[in-house]
Amino acid sequence: MSRSKRLCLIGLDGVPEQLLRRLANEGVMPRVADRIASAHLRSMRASLPEISSVSWSSFMTGADPNKHGIFGFTDIEPSSYALTFPSFTDVRIPTLWDRLGNRGVTSVVLNQPATYPARSIPGVMVSGFVAVDLTRSVKPLRWLGPLQRMNYRIDIDTARSRQDHDWLIRDLQQTLKTRRKAVMKLWDEVDWRFFQVVITGTDRIYHYLWDALEDAQHPRHQQALDYHHDVDALVGEIWDRFAAEETDPESCFWMLSDHGFCAIRQEVQLNAALKKLGYLTLAEGSARDLTSLEQQSRAFALDPGRIYLNRSARFGRGSVAESDVTRLKSEITDTLKQLRYDGQRVIRDVFDTVDIYEQGPYSEHGPDLVALAFPGFDLKASPAASAIFERSDLVGMHTYDDAFLLTPRPIKGDIWIGEIASHLEQEYDK
Repeated sequence: MSRSKRLCLIGLDGVPEQLLRRLANEGVMPRVADRIASAHLRSMRASLPEISSVSWSSFMTGADPNKHGIFGFTDIEPSSYALTFPSFTDVRIPTLWDRLGNRGVTSVVLNQPATYPARSIPGVMVSGFVAVDLTRSVKPLRWLGPLQRMNYRIDIDTARSRQDHDWLIRDLQQTLKTRRKAVMKLWDEVDWRFFQVVITGTDRIYHYLWDALEDAQHPRHQQALDYHHDVDALVGEIWDRFAAEETDPESCFWMLSDHGFCAIRQEVQLNAALKKLGYLTLAEGSARDLTSLEQQSRAFALDPGRIYLNRSARFGRGSVAESDVTRLKSEITDTLKQLRYDGQRVIRDVFDTVDIYEQGPYSEHGPDLVALAFPGFDLKASPAASAIFERSDLVGMHTYDDAFLLTPRPIKGDIWIGEIASHLEQEYDK
C-alpha cells in the first residue's frame, strides 16, 4: 500500500446524474464538466427508503439498515408507538473512516450527514445534518474554536427558508462560504490521506426551488443556476489544490450524491391510505400521532414509505399473528400497487425487507415493507392526515435510481451507495 496515496471525495447531496450532466453541458458547472471529461460519470441507486439518513449511513458503513440500524429519520418505540429519533450513537458498527484508520489512513470528514453527535475517528469529524449544536458536532474538540471563529454554518435555517426564498438564497450562499473556509483550513492544517466534504445546500434548493431550476421563466431561475455555479467553483478549487499537491499517481478524486431528485406532482399520505383501506385505526379525536393506534390495527407507516405490520410479538398493542405475516404482506403489497391518482399508478413497487436487506442484528427493528413511488409522488406518513393526496409548499422530492457517481476509473455493473465504502477501501490496498 502506498504511504503517500491520498483520496478526495466530494458529496453533492441529492444531485441527480442527469441534472449534473445537463448543468455541466450548459456551462453552469464548467469545473464539474472538466472532471466528467477526464473521469467516469454514471448513475447509482440510493438506499431503500431513498432518504439521506439511510443512504449516508449505508455509505459510511458499507451495510444496509439491518446491519447499521438506521431505517429513517425517525423510529418507533414498540410499547407506546411514540416516535424516537436515531442518531450517530445508534450506528454501532465501524465506519469507512474507522476501517481506513486501521490501514493507517487519517481522514477529514466535513459536514457528513447522519453523524450527529460526532464521535472520534482517526482524524477529524465535523457532523452535518441533522446536527443541532456545533459544540457536539466536532471531534477532536480543539477544532471547535477555529470553526466558531469563522462563524461556521452546519446547515441553512430550513424552517425559515421554506417560506422565505430571499432568505434561502442568502443562507445558501453564506453557508457555502463558511464550508469553503472550513475545507481550506482543515486541508492545510491536518496531515490527511482521505478528505471528504458534503455540500447539503443542493438538497435544500431542490426541495424548495426545484421548479426554479427547471423553468427558465421562473423569477428565481438565475439564482438557482448561480448557486450551482458557486458550488462548481468550490469543486474546482478543491480539485486544483488536490491536483497541484499530489505526487502519487494512484491518488484519486471522487464525487457522488446520496439520492436523486425530481418535481413533486402530489404528496401521498400512506397512513391515510392505510386508514381508508381498513388496515389502520386511530382513536377518535386524538389522531395526531401513532400513540393513539387502536389494537385492531394491522399496519401503519413511518416516513417516507416504511410499512410496519402491527405484530403481536413486537408491539404493545399488536394484533397480527406471525402465522398471518406472509399473507398480510402480500395483501398490502397488492393493494398499494393499485393506488391511483388521476388514473396513474402511484406506487412503483413494494419491497419485502426480507428480500432487500441482509440478515443482521437489527433485522427485527425495521419495517416489514418499503414502498417506492413513481417519480412525482412523494410518500409521507402523517398519522393526522385525512386525505391520501395532498400538496405542501415543497416542490422537489427524492428519487431512487439517479444518484450520481464520478470516479477516476469505471466501476462495472449496477451499483448502490452501500457498495462505495468497499471500493474506497480497495483504493488504499492497491
